[in-house]
This record gives sequence, C-alpha cells and structure tokens, in this order.
Amino acid sequence: MFLFADRVEAEIEKKVIEAFEVFDHECNKTVDVREIGSIVRSLGCYPTEAELQELLAEIEEEEPTGYIHLEKFIPVMRKVLLERRGPILKEYINNENKCGYLTKEQLVKYMTEEGEPFTQEEMEDMLSAALDPETNIIRYKDYITLMIADDA
Repeated sequence: MFLFADRVEAEIEKKVIEAFEVFDHECNKTVDVREIGSIVRSLGCYPTEAELQELLAEIEEEEPTGYIHLEKFIPVMRKVLLERRGPILKEYINNENKCGYLTKEQLVKYMTEEGEPFTQEEMEDMLSAALDPETNIIRYKDYITLMIADDA
C-alpha cells in the first residue's frame, strides 16, 4: 500500500482509539453499546438513528452482549471515516476549479497546509501514485479510489 494511504489509515485509527478510550471506563477495550452514538459523533460523524443501527449491526457480536469491542469497532469506523474524507476532498476539488481534478501544485498545497502536513517523501509517494503522468493532474474519482481502496 502507498505510504500516504498508510499514514491516513494510521491517523484515523489513532483518532478512533482515542475516542473509544474516553468511553472505555473499565479500561478493558470495550464500551457499552449505548455509547457508540456518542463516540461516532465525537469523531465528526452525525448518523441518523437508522444509520447508527446499521453500524451497530456490523460491529456487534452474533450474540449481542451489550458491549462493543475495540477490535471490531476500529475497521468499521475506519471505513466510515475514509468514506467521509472523500466528500470533503471532493468539495475542495470542485470549489478549487469546478472540473473534478487538481493540478499537482494544488494538491501539494492542500496536503501541506491542511491538517498535519505531509513530509517530502510522503508527498512524492502520493504524487507518484495519484498524478496522471500525461496530464500532470489528479482526477478526484481516481484519487479517491486510491484513498478508500480496501487492502484486504
């Protein structure tokens, strides 16, 4: 997997664990199922009640115990947060030039000025994966496919 995708996944996992631990009152890597909505909202997602129930259906044990385990929560929330990142980037791309793509310079500016800046090595790795060598642009649909690709 590409270095930038690894970094994004590591950052997301760290945030998920931190949010989970706030509600893990027993420090045993489990939380009460009723806390999941609060954890998800603390991560910046605001699901409807139906969406929250779908999320719980993915996370809960076959025989519900009333508790959610961290190791089951992380992959589901990683997927949710990666999908959420896509619309944010799409909005940025569409606001920037209304064409659904970014130039190399625009992407470098975005990735070095928003959030935690990328290192030179990470930026080069990302550009080698995302940049179309013929046009020197990054198309949103191609880029987001790289970002949310399931590496399973």
